[in-house]
Amino acid sequence: MAHPVRVQLVGLLRKFGPSTATRLAERLGVNSGTASYHLRQLGAAGFVEEDAERGNARERWWRSVHHMTELNDRELADREPEATLAFLQSVATTYTLRTQQTLNELQTMPRAWRDTFDMSDWALRLTPEEAVALRQELRAVIARYRRDTPEAAASAPEGAERVGVITQLLPELDAPAALEAHPSPETAAGTETS
Repeated sequence: MAHPVRVQLVGLLRKFGPSTATRLAERLGVNSGTASYHLRQLGAAGFVEEDAERGNARERWWRSVHHMTELNDRELADREPEATLAFLQSVATTYTLRTQQTLNELQTMPRAWRDTFDMSDWALRLTPEEAVALRQELRAVIARYRRDTPEAAASAPEGAERVGVITQLLPELDAPAALEAHPSPETAAGTETS
């Protein structure tokens, strides 16, 4: 998964369901040989598998093995720092592409969906324990809503569309310390000391 094309291929299979390398390549704007290569690599790693029910001698169909990918081994960054960084950079690249695509389509979206669009950031000052608690709370809120899969789309209520929710808790360890962030009243008033 440490390649943006692989992250995107898995995402497309999850979004649209089983497909061929040729169709996936068209969606990504790459050649089918590139898509086939990356699908085989993903298959060897257990992220995708051949869909034997759809395939034939001329066409190989692929499907995602899992509904989501989560980096839940917090020690992986210590054991495999380069691979972890490459994976996370691929995910960030995919998120950026997805965001740009939505921004490009924003003006042509129906008004009701344009009004749901949000890009916000909040600067919080948290301890590591509070950050973990926040992450867990956000996941609990998201879990209350209907997950999207190609199979679930048929039973979704009328008017329901796929919505991407991307959360990021990004420690900003280069931010000013609490004392630097709040100058003393004398400094704030412009009083000089010698």
